[in-house]
Amino acid sequence: MKEELRILVLDDDALLRSLLSDRLTNEGYRVETAETLAAARELLAEERPDVAILDVQLPDGSGTDLLDELKERGPIPAIVVTAHGTIPLAVEALQRGAHDFLEKPFTMERLSATVAAAARVGHLHQHVRAIERQRPRASTTLVAVSPAMEKVMKLAERVARSASTSVLLRGETGTGKGMLARLLHELSPVADGPFLTVTCSALAETLIESELFGHEKGAFTDASSRKRGLVELAHKGTLFLDEIGELPLRLQGKLLQFIEDRSFRRLGGTVDLKVRTRILAATNRPLEQEVRDGNFREDLYYRLQVFPIVIPPLRDRAPDIPVLANHFLHEFAREFGHRVRNISPGAMDMLAEHRWPGNVRELRNAIERGVLMAEGDTLDEDCLLIDFEPEPSDSHDPLGRNGVDLASLERELLEKAIARAAGNRTEAGRLLGLSRHQVRQRLKKFGME
Repeated sequence: MKEELRILVLDDDALLRSLLSDRLTNEGYRVETAETLAAARELLAEERPDVAILDVQLPDGSGTDLLDELKERGPIPAIVVTAHGTIPLAVEALQRGAHDFLEKPFTMERLSATVAAAARVGHLHQHVRAIERQRPRASTTLVAVSPAMEKVMKLAERVARSASTSVLLRGETGTGKGMLARLLHELSPVADGPFLTVTCSALAETLIESELFGHEKGAFTDASSRKRGLVELAHKGTLFLDEIGELPLRLQGKLLQFIEDRSFRRLGGTVDLKVRTRILAATNRPLEQEVRDGNFREDLYYRLQVFPIVIPPLRDRAPDIPVLANHFLHEFAREFGHRVRNISPGAMDMLAEHRWPGNVRELRNAIERGVLMAEGDTLDEDCLLIDFEPEPSDSHDPLGRNGVDLASLERELLEKAIARAAGNRTEAGRLLGLSRHQVRQRLKKFGME
């Protein structure tokens, strides 16, 4: 097992680093050395060690500053060594997660035994994680039977195989972009890694850089300690950037650089860090127009557009409505402990006729309210609190669901214009965009002259 274990040695004493490296290499370990915190963090970003040996006093801080990072990454057993050991320092290091504490000078035999014990602890952690990975993972299910969504699912399955390809999910609010992003993660090679979501519009512009890329201690007034950003926390996993069109222009270049070479720098930092984090993004805004208006970088747009997936609105996925409705019905019946099991034909007709401007999210909310209202085992029309407003005049589909009677519409507009103009045909023509002669012709056509 030793030949597979990697040891990180962090010490500013070149002679001691060399001695430790030679000793541990001879014992079959693979050893990486660093003399500063910055150099150690670069090594941590590239590959995860199995054991870390940390000196306390370094040119740029203390080795104990890495304890929290090592805990987050594994945890990785850490052995703290110092020539200035005290009982309080030892207790503090152990409380912060150190595996053991050694005071210089120490014998190589003592170090070897301590490293071997730490390696066994690390191996046990790996074994536990392996068992957890073998457990069935709760899968994300996109409920859909329509041809439009079958096409979406096939695209998702295809692109999910790549852990590096950027994907841009497009669609109206409430269509399920977040659900599809999680499914892409679960189908990907990094499914065992973290899945983190950030809604770009929900963060203040002054905070979003720190949230995404982290900051160093003292980077700004309130930065009392170093903070790892979401890009770093999602290492070997997926970061989902929802509402990407709201990302401030000044940060778009930094995101583009990260997508291109997987490197970034914390706010106030001086070291470029590398992580393997997959980026998924989503938008309900026309990014092409944002590019033309100068609000979104063209190069970032095309980099995100490597693999676009458009999720159609629910009104264009009629076969999915009853399937989704029944899925949500059973979900909320279990959650609320209600015995409602069916949706009446009349209620299902109401669901089918609604335009669902809020898409799947609106349907889910409607069924949740319906289950709460239902008194028996059937959800009927009275349980559905849906506001069936007429389609607005600026609808994207001016014909409506059932078409339009053009002659009746023309006569109605003519009557309104004549009434508003108090019978003045010239003024009525102005309201309709017609000449006085054209108004007279239409009055004659409808027998209104």
